[in-house]
Amino acid sequence: MANNKTVVPEAKEALNRFKMEAASEVGVNLKNGYNGDLTSKEAGSVGGQMVKKMIKAYEEGMR
Repeated sequence: MANNKTVVPEAKEALNRFKMEAASEVGVNLKNGYNGDLTSKEAGSVGGQMVKKMIKAYEEGMR
């Protein structure tokens, strides 16, 4: 069973903004609340974009 509790509650809004930004960048119409109508490809592209941005930010921080 998955545990979706946010460890740092203040981070929840920031994560939601990050997710919406990533969705916008890949052209997925993400809305607040239920998004069960997304295809696996659309949902995966949002998650993939988020990971790419996190890796880029990490690499830039290492310089």
